[in-house]
Amino acid sequence: MSTLKYRETPAQNPPSPALPDQEVPVAPSAPNIFWHTGKVSAAARNRQNGQRGATVWLTGLSGAGKSTLACELEKMLVDAGRAAYVLDGDNLRHHLNRDLGFSPQDRQENIRRSAEVARLMNDAGLIVIAAFISPLRQDRAMACAIIGEDNFIETYVSTPCQVCEERDPKGLYAKARAGLIPEFTGVSAPYEVPLYPALVLDTDCLTLQQASRQLFQYLAQRRN
Repeated sequence: MSTLKYRETPAQNPPSPALPDQEVPVAPSAPNIFWHTGKVSAAARNRQNGQRGATVWLTGLSGAGKSTLACELEKMLVDAGRAAYVLDGDNLRHHLNRDLGFSPQDRQENIRRSAEVARLMNDAGLIVIAAFISPLRQDRAMACAIIGEDNFIETYVSTPCQVCEERDPKGLYAKARAGLIPEFTGVSAPYEVPLYPALVLDTDCLTLQQASRQLFQYLAQRRN
């Protein structure tokens, strides 16, 4: 049985920032820095690419199937002639976010940087599939505000914690239960369920093909 759900009430998120070809209301972090506006708009790049940039933000517990689902959706989109790219939380911590730890402040900064990357990629006309645990609503709201609500597709991979722990593909739950990983989401740190996600997918009930197909169809209906 499908667990696909559509947003019924607008999410209460902060106002979206302007796109790079619009006035930017956010002050720079240092003086004497100015925003340079290019001659090619996001709309022009969308027309050239034959698609509209968007970010599918996959949120859920470790082991829920976010990364696997992201890669499957990316392949489906590329096979269909779409320009898509996966932003995986673990991968970004190898390079761009390698200086960040797992304190609440560092986790928030991890999401902020990743959302900024997704926004730039959307402005270039790409479909981004972002796979992040992102357990706190305020951090996901921040990501939505950075990316822009019209481009942000919050997708809750709602696989139950028990199922995620039984899978434990990285052995993280076992380490967390042994006290080796402090503040581990779902064990010693909370996960705040999205209030108004665009989609809800339980990979314990849906096959990989079913879940990715639902996301693919949602994007097709929303973006074409």
